[in-house]
Amino acid sequence: MTLSQTSAHPSESLPPTAVRPALIPVAVAHGDGIGPEIMRATLRVLAAAGAPIEPVEVGMGEHLYRQGHTSGFDPGAWETLRRTGVLLKAPITTPQGGGYKSLNVTLRKTLGLYANVRPCRAYAPFVPTLHPAMDLVIVRENEEDLYAGIEHRQTREVVQCLKLVTREGCERIVRYAFEYARAHGRRKVTALTKDNIMKLTDGLFHRVFDEIGAEYPELEREHQIIDIGTARVATRPERYDVIVTLNLYGDILSDVAAEVAGSVGLAGSANIGERFAMFEAIHGSAPDLAGQDRANPSGLLQAAVLMLAHLGETACAERIQNAWLRTLEDGVHTPDIAGEHTREVVGTQAFAQAVVARLGQRPVHLPAAALGSQAPALDRPPVTRPPIAKQLVGTDVFFEWSDAGRDPEVLAGVLQAAQTERLTLSMITNRGVKVWPQGFPETYHADHWRCRFLGEGPVTHGDVLALLERLLGTGLDFIKTEHLYTFDGAPGYSLGQGQ
Repeated sequence: MTLSQTSAHPSESLPPTAVRPALIPVAVAHGDGIGPEIMRATLRVLAAAGAPIEPVEVGMGEHLYRQGHTSGFDPGAWETLRRTGVLLKAPITTPQGGGYKSLNVTLRKTLGLYANVRPCRAYAPFVPTLHPAMDLVIVRENEEDLYAGIEHRQTREVVQCLKLVTREGCERIVRYAFEYARAHGRRKVTALTKDNIMKLTDGLFHRVFDEIGAEYPELEREHQIIDIGTARVATRPERYDVIVTLNLYGDILSDVAAEVAGSVGLAGSANIGERFAMFEAIHGSAPDLAGQDRANPSGLLQAAVLMLAHLGETACAERIQNAWLRTLEDGVHTPDIAGEHTREVVGTQAFAQAVVARLGQRPVHLPAAALGSQAPALDRPPVTRPPIAKQLVGTDVFFEWSDAGRDPEVLAGVLQAAQTERLTLSMITNRGVKVWPQGFPETYHADHWRCRFLGEGPVTHGDVLALLERLLGTGLDFIKTEHLYTFDGAPGYSLGQGQ
């Protein structure tokens, strides 16, 4: 017995004497905008294909935000999610404006969904694309980077967003990418970063990529800067196989890749953690299309295929995928992908019915699905690392300051008068550009100044407190401090541009 097409609970259609089979409970969020329509279409296909799952509705979305739940979750949602361990989620609308947390980010971080996996392939010639040979997978770090969401307004003119990258986070996502490539018969893994500018954060990701990649000699590996890498994905995507990158880059790049492949409406994604997994379409809730039966359900259906493969139901996943491919080949298309090979333009539910009608069929021209049963092998013994000598050597003190025409020489004079014997002023930057000593008059000065104080050798926290006590007497508004450390003698802090 599998999903009933007429009931949310398959057991309701069993005869009284039948033995209820073991179904896999799956949390289902119907979403906002076009979400309910494409979820209904997706569940219809799953039911017809005999997917042995039991949908358990979970409350989340815009209506809960509007009811005062700032996280967007029904109070009982977390219990349901923990019980099922799997979520199939339609797109959610996060209301604009302050006070509303991103539900997607909350889910990914709270449930430890560190790996976002987005296959992007072309379905030429049946879906229009300039790159018919495109077939790549983007593995995106899902918890860290700028998506930590730690932001502050520090001065009247300047706000900041902290970019947090951990070694453990880098190791997990990079290893996942290599294991994914190995398990799925891929040939190459490419890392994309911006470590020519962000030498510490992105530099850590690059170093970890090199370290872990050396453990996979059978796989080709390369590193590229994110800007040229993104440009090449848009123009020569066939040169890539598996791409691994940081959170923000991966978010942008996966949409670029999906659109280049044919349409963001065709792409699903998997969010994988150690104890939980979430599957979703990569597109948004498209409220302008809601209720019109025009939305393409393929992205969510592709997510459901990934979910079935994750659950070990690969035969069912392949059956659905092959029927979907045959539907594309037969020219039954929703309006967003209509082109010269379209024979019939249909709506959301009619497209789902077309897939159902082709269950058991295989594509004739496109490669048939062969999802296999392998999953990335991620169990590794704990890594023992040698101790690292950490030494405090100074501090950066940040000020809001707009007096005296924002002349760095004036600010430096005030700070030098307040410096201590243990910590002396060595540099002032403005928006990361060195403006003292030997700054340039052409440099624009905001009201946000980073002032670096260094010692001749090791310093103590007491030395920093003594400096701050002296700075307090100047009347300057210091808004933040960052301690400066060396690690095994190497600076653990960036230099100012121009230094």
